[in-house]
Amino acid sequence: MLKHITLALSALVFTSLVWAHQPPLEVQHGFVRAVPPTSEVSAAFMQLHNPHDRPVRLVHATSPASEVVELHTHTQVDGVMQMRRIDAIEVPAQGVTHLQPGGLHLMLIGLKQPLRRDQQVEIQLELEDGSLIELSLPVRPVEGGHRHQH
Repeated sequence: MLKHITLALSALVFTSLVWAHQPPLEVQHGFVRAVPPTSEVSAAFMQLHNPHDRPVRLVHATSPASEVVELHTHTQVDGVMQMRRIDAIEVPAQGVTHLQPGGLHLMLIGLKQPLRRDQQVEIQLELEDGSLIELSLPVRPVEGGHRHQH
């Protein structure tokens, strides 16, 4: 019995050490949408890569550039696309979740100052396990002419 408990604790410690040496998520292709100077909202987009064998959940985000950051998605209701706040964004084990126009994204609400093209916006992601990921994302227009109203 003691041997099984020791093995279980060893596995837990090993898992924690691996997690500590490899980031819980890898963030790629991130940017904040350029908006007119009078806009009070913007959105952040990125790809979240999970290199681990278990899912990872993004549950909160903050930024000094805005009063609030919310996790959002788009859903179709009676033929009309609507944005909805959600509680979490899951990144599957060994998978990728895309935050993109017309889909999952981060809403920056109550911008504290106008965003300038190519400036860097700091965003902090909080995962369900309490891990924090610090990002510095460039401000740029959405490519491909997507019309994504907020």
